[in-house]
This record gives sequence, structure tokens and C-alpha cells, in this order.
Amino acid sequence: MSTLFEIAMDVRWGDMDAFGHVNNASYLRYIEEARVAWFHSLVSDWAAIDGAPILAAATMNYRRPIAWPERLKITLQVEKIGGKSLGLGHRIESANRAGLGYADGHTVMVWVDGHGVSIPLPPRIREACTVNTA
Repeated sequence: MSTLFEIAMDVRWGDMDAFGHVNNASYLRYIEEARVAWFHSLVSDWAAIDGAPILAAATMNYRRPIAWPERLKITLQVEKIGGKSLGLGHRIESANRAGLGYADGHTVMVWVDGHGVSIPLPPRIREACTVNTA
């Protein structure tokens, strides 16, 4: 499984909770931001090509707490290309300390039309996933 996309981002002070570490919901936001940046890198109007992706499933394995300040490296990998869905693996690591992993997991994205009916993966998305997994 090769890396499909990688992006760095900073932990925001507002991501912290009362216990002094990043709230667990923020981890999912980091993954979401990485997916949106990836889609946008493929085509600027990615949510209007033939429909838009919706999150059908998400798992997150929390390996260790993240504290502020921290620069993160988010990576996405293609795990499965379906007819109407895309399975992605994700990993959140420190961008400054090699080998320090914070979380990993999986998401499933399903493409839908304007009425919420699932549709085939857009060719541009399928092509990007196929090229990066070959």
C-alpha cells in the first residue's frame, strides 16, 4: 500500500481539551482536512464533478495523545477501490519527530449525486487511486 497523499498541519490551540491534549474528535478533522486537500489537488471543483464524496465509515486507533504545540504529518493510502466507494487508510504522525505515531485507521468514502443516491467513482478519482497503487 503506497502513500497516496501527505500533508503537514499544525495543531491548533482550540483543538485542546480540558486535559491538555488534543480532543479525540479533532483527529477525525485532521483526516478530513487531508482528504479535502487531496481531492482539491486533483481538481479544484472536486465536489461538483459527478457528485461529491460522503463519509460512510471511519475508524480511528488512538495510539498516544497529541499535545500543543505540534506539527503533524497526515498520510492517506488507498486500501480498496470499489465501484462507488473508496477505502482509505490514514495515519497521523509527528512531522518533527520521526517514528512518533499518534493515530491510524480507515475511512470509506461513497460518491453520491445531488439527491444522495450513490454513483460510480468519478474517473479522475479512480485514475489517481489506480496510478498511486500500481
